Amino acid sequence: MTHTKAVSVVFLVGAGSRYETDDEAGVSHLFEHMLFKGTPSRPRPRDISGSVERVGGAINAFTDRECTGYWCRMASPHYRGGVEVLADIIKEPLFRDDDIAQEKHVVLEEIRASHDSPGALAGMLLDAALWPNQPLGRDVAGTIESVEAIPRSVMIDYHREQYVGRNLVVAVAGNVEHDEVVDQIDALLSDLPDGEPREMFPHDDNLAGPSISCSQRDLEQMHMSMAFKGVSMNDPRRAALRIMTVVLGGSMSSRLFEEVREKRGLAYGIGSSMHTLSDCGVVDIHTGVEPPKAVEVMQVIVDELVKIRNGITEEELHDARELAKGRMILGMEESRAVGHDLAAQELLRGSIETLDSRIKTLDAVTLEDVQSVALDVVDAGKFVLSTVGPVSDWSTLDAVLDF
Repeated sequence: MTHTKAVSVVFLVGAGSRYETDDEAGVSHLFEHMLFKGTPSRPRPRDISGSVERVGGAINAFTDRECTGYWCRMASPHYRGGVEVLADIIKEPLFRDDDIAQEKHVVLEEIRASHDSPGALAGMLLDAALWPNQPLGRDVAGTIESVEAIPRSVMIDYHREQYVGRNLVVAVAGNVEHDEVVDQIDALLSDLPDGEPREMFPHDDNLAGPSISCSQRDLEQMHMSMAFKGVSMNDPRRAALRIMTVVLGGSMSSRLFEEVREKRGLAYGIGSSMHTLSDCGVVDIHTGVEPPKAVEVMQVIVDELVKIRNGITEEELHDARELAKGRMILGMEESRAVGHDLAAQELLRGSIETLDSRIKTLDAVTLEDVQSVALDVVDAGKFVLSTVGPVSDWSTLDAVLDF
């Protein structure tokens, strides 16, 4: 990326909540926190963060269902130092008992904060309903009980199993020379142990929808999240589903935004999005409304879902396609987004689909493709609804869920 003076470095590991048993729930996320607590050569957290921040860079990490990522973004003259830091924490975390106890408390506060956030709680209820009784349906952070019970020995074993050469992808994006990057990585990680990492638990298609999950809270708003089973990242229909999702609720010009906000003034915001995983996916819709208006809003949403199965117009197809392409192009302007995209594709798909290739795929979508995927995905048997708010009787909402 010769136009930028920023370099982003991403270390992506095949580790996440889909690799955990019930007893281990949250270990991937706790593990991510622990890698910033110290190594033999950088024994204090500030020795790790300071190496990057003292030259103006940023360093952080994330845990998801299918991967855990460690990244830094730095000015190009200093990026090699960022590579060194990330390689160090990947290879030699200390896992000191005092650090584990302290960081467990931090993670527990993070979990409590999520449960105090109505939007986050609605999302967790939605996942549990969409993927019942399996790792996909659990909060990535685990539960207070599971995190408290994780022993140091489990973390040591997890590091030995998952943080091995064949389960790690390094992506570097910026104005850098490929061979120079490879030489440094080889010098730093050539002695990284290799082994056969555990595989993620496959998803169990055990949803019998429509399903409603509720949490009664004394709130000013009713927070509503709903979802359908979608398609996987390798499904050829994903481009058509993306266009359908954009038409449905992907912008301020979308059908849901027009009907719910602009025409009726029932909500401040409403939108839909899609997410793909290695073997499954989801289309979701989120909004927050005044409690007495919840049934009316739900009826409008259901009506629009029924309409989307009847197809979209040529104008909608054109506009949604250009919006999706434009957002994709703009997203790839930043080195961190490019690094994450490359690493995730290589780790989870085993190949890289270029931006140009994805644009061509969107250009090839037809009206028939959109209607076909809508008819398959927008199905009451694949539908879940979660709500958080001051309502205890859900029978009227249940009656609205007629597709």
